[in-house]
Amino acid sequence: MTATPYLTEARAPLTHSIEVVNQHGERQSLDIPAERPLTVYVDKRELVTLMTLGERPEWLVLGYLINQRLVPDAAAIDSITVDWEVGAAAVKTLTGIVDVEAKTVKRVVTTGCGQGSLFGEVMAHIEGIALPPTVVTQAQVYAIVNTIRLQDSTYKSAGSVHGCALFRGSERLLFVEDVGRHNAIDTIAGWMALQALASEPLDVNGLVFYTTGRLTSEMVMKAAQMGVAVVISRSGMTQMGHAVATDLGLCAIGRALNTRFLCFSGAHRLQLEPASQAEPAEVGV
Repeated sequence: MTATPYLTEARAPLTHSIEVVNQHGERQSLDIPAERPLTVYVDKRELVTLMTLGERPEWLVLGYLINQRLVPDAAAIDSITVDWEVGAAAVKTLTGIVDVEAKTVKRVVTTGCGQGSLFGEVMAHIEGIALPPTVVTQAQVYAIVNTIRLQDSTYKSAGSVHGCALFRGSERLLFVEDVGRHNAIDTIAGWMALQALASEPLDVNGLVFYTTGRLTSEMVMKAAQMGVAVVISRSGMTQMGHAVATDLGLCAIGRALNTRFLCFSGAHRLQLEPASQAEPAEVGV
């Protein structure tokens, strides 16, 4: 078992209370999502500033570095230290990042909320990804959508955030919210990278990723890099996201609300069940 990197646990408040005036001229208190800059330094070199809620900043930074292909895995990291007083995350690697200038010089700005971007290294390697033989059933899709509907969340209390979750079948493994869906998926990627160092590594076969945001090329590529072959969204899908998902053989399910959904790509991974097509009543309240 490889040593796990040292991580601070610098979680920050997720909401901030302000005073607003309603349509009747009445003043009232309202909670809104917190948003704060986190500047990432790798081996004392400034890399990027991420705008984030700050729920799991160390996982976010780790997942960002892996999804940008700047480090291969969590084993390459010695420590990630977050200090909210200065709004910085200091990353110390074990051997440095080879050709860091070349890897970060070409950036493609994406449609991700806030700071969405992909380094050219990611674009160059996406075609070599081989996904596991994951299949999702219609009943599991319904269960996932309903689990998210019942999930306690910052969105329910304050709005204006995106949520992402990782499931095995219909079992929720992790739920993360942030101001941008790309931050939320990077945070999940960071958590998955840490699980890979455990005595019993996480098996990616059977994993399903859920997001409240639209399925763009960035979201599809990041899910694929994480080894997730099925993604579900309550929103729609972009043309480039569809093209990438089709090329990878990734199952992309969108507009998933209650018991309705559309499978945009990878329908061979979706197991339809006649008994589920009668649109069963929702579970819970």
